[in-house]
Amino acid sequence: MKILFAGGGTAGHINPALSVAEYMKEKSEDFEALFIGTKKGLETKLVPSAGYKIKYIDICGFDRKHLLKNVSVICKLQKSKMDCRRILKEFKPDAVVATGGYVSGPVLMAAKKLGIPSIIHEQNVYPGLTVRGAEKYVDYVAVSFDETVSYMKNKEKCVVTGNPIRPEILKANKETARQELGLEEKPYVLVFGGSLGAEKINNTMLGVIKKLSQTNAFSLIFGTGDRNYQKVMAEIEKAGIFLGDDIKVVPYINNMSSVMAAADVVVSRAGAITVSEICALSKASVLIPSPNVVRNHQEQNARELEKQEAAVVITEDMLTDELLYSKIEELTKDSTYLAKMGKNAGKIAKVNALEEIYNIVTKIIK
Repeated sequence: MKILFAGGGTAGHINPALSVAEYMKEKSEDFEALFIGTKKGLETKLVPSAGYKIKYIDICGFDRKHLLKNVSVICKLQKSKMDCRRILKEFKPDAVVATGGYVSGPVLMAAKKLGIPSIIHEQNVYPGLTVRGAEKYVDYVAVSFDETVSYMKNKEKCVVTGNPIRPEILKANKETARQELGLEEKPYVLVFGGSLGAEKINNTMLGVIKKLSQTNAFSLIFGTGDRNYQKVMAEIEKAGIFLGDDIKVVPYINNMSSVMAAADVVVSRAGAITVSEICALSKASVLIPSPNVVRNHQEQNARELEKQEAAVVITEDMLTDELLYSKIEELTKDSTYLAKMGKNAGKIAKVNALEEIYNIVTKIIK
């Protein structure tokens, strides 16, 4: 089975593709994968580190604010389609699996032209521009929520699979992870603002870390995002904050499966993949939805968990270091309520997406 994967930009597009690839590798002895991405996204790090080959094309998204800039985007799209056709002809995949991001568009167009079957997966409730534009080129659209189908033109192509969750997340164990990380009995809190980081969360965390360095109430690992790490560390040094052994500030969390499994509370954005992984591991969470997304879909994700008493939601306009610290402290001090939130999150989890997507791909190949 030879599969070409397309998706890039943020980890929210790349990790689902990697999850599907890992599952297929376990299922098929002759499995071979190739990824297509751009040199601007996290795929440059995540795909090679997972042991897969990747080829790059030059493509970018449409600029909705500056329409004249889209002339160059259209030119890039035409060239990238030719590059994709060349890559597809060389690799000769049995099928194409796309997971969103603007890199998926030209790959699926080229696959359609060459008669190669394909699917695209949408992680969020409201489908992005790429998915809506690509549905006419693919055999199936795998969606994560029932509601998503209502937004699609070709509803007969839609299959509700849920979000692909990385196998290492599904296999992770809290006790094993805590031993691996050398954690003691103190509550452990994971904070990150998505794969690229979030400036508002980073700024707020400076105050949280300052308070924590004085109270030592819980252990913390905080992922700033690569592009913001130096700035955050400079601010910590400027404020004279002593981190100690129980406060770790890192640019990117490479062992997320272990860290999330070990955590008692997860503080994060409310992207679809992140929320799905939090639920799969039955974790209590404090969700801070990004306001800078289409149709405010992150708040929709977060409110669904809040409604089930599985998460605390803090919108960005309400976010302060005092509020965030108090919510974390409140949760870590109430083990009974913490366990209830985790149990509620586990009830929401959909963990069969990988099998569902694998079955679709084998169907279109046959």
